Amino acid sequence: MKCGMDPELAMFEQTVLDFASKELLDSRQENDRFPFGPLFTDVLAKARAVGFFSVTMPEELDGSEMGTTELCLLLESLSRVDASLAGVVFTDTLAKEIVYRARGFLRLKELTGKVSELGGSLFAFPSQSDPADCVGITAEPAAEGSYVLSGKADYVVLGGIADSAVLPVRTGDGFSFFTVDLAGAGIGIGEPVQSLGLHACPAVDITLDGASGLLVGDEGQGAEHLRRVEGRMNAACAAMSLGVMKGSFEEAVAYAKERQQGGREIVNWSEVRRMLARMAVKMKAADMIVAELCRSAEGNEPGWEMGSRVAALFAGEASVELTRDGIQVLGGNGYMEDYGQEKRFRDAGQIRSLMGLAPIRELKLMESYLAGEPLY
Repeated sequence: MKCGMDPELAMFEQTVLDFASKELLDSRQENDRFPFGPLFTDVLAKARAVGFFSVTMPEELDGSEMGTTELCLLLESLSRVDASLAGVVFTDTLAKEIVYRARGFLRLKELTGKVSELGGSLFAFPSQSDPADCVGITAEPAAEGSYVLSGKADYVVLGGIADSAVLPVRTGDGFSFFTVDLAGAGIGIGEPVQSLGLHACPAVDITLDGASGLLVGDEGQGAEHLRRVEGRMNAACAAMSLGVMKGSFEEAVAYAKERQQGGREIVNWSEVRRMLARMAVKMKAADMIVAELCRSAEGNEPGWEMGSRVAALFAGEASVELTRDGIQVLGGNGYMEDYGQEKRFRDAGQIRSLMGLAPIRELKLMESYLAGEPLY
């Protein structure tokens, strides 16, 4: 998104890239071995210190109150080096956005005031699922705004390292969101669930046996609270996919310029150059889509939320295709950990599942269109 970028945005992007290069690049493969190696808690603490976990929050919550463009730049730039940290920021931001947009300012202020080894409170959320499908928890009223929760929440991202979780719970004919203290009574935290990609953005299954939960917003209005943040977070998904695409393309071009075959660099072989060109087309198309989406989101133009859903689906699919080609350009080395291409391929597939599985989101997109929501 550099073309015509505001100087302040360009400076912000460079700051994030510098952070990623310094803190993530050399330890990328080591970090990716979690849970069989240590989690990069020192990096998470540094990311919090520079404000990556509060870019969209207001100043009263120690945030920068930035918009969709800045959030996308942050996640794209991190994902160019290591998408796992971007996944952590995405999940924490999604959980906070839901509480905040549901008029939960005071709740957030109380929860974010906690201090942990990461320098503040981290929020868990089932960000790899559609909250409407999370029906494994029941809620019984206990006191005003407080409920007793029982059941199981599957694949809660950051559930093993966060202080609090925002969980969807079936209530009546709809669902509601609740905040839960993960150190509280009645909470059982499972072992990290092994995933395809984003290994350093871990998920766990959580069991609740009479645990205390505080209602977020109004009961049964979870779908509405989610709708208020979906546009921005779908844009963030597209930006993460774009960042992985840029990282893969840059790695492929650099390798092709150095690797020699038949007496010349392989970048000069027509089939390799055509493969790089196909990668460039997908990357540039996604780049233009994300840039236009951010512009329309900041202007709150009609239909931008539908556009964000389309962008997330397009960029997610394109990133899987592009990173597959990124492996092929490197030949056998593409499958080696040293170059990062195989990790990007795995991460691309995992990012594609943010906010729910892509096939289900495709069906819901057409459901919205057939119900009258315009695509163009």
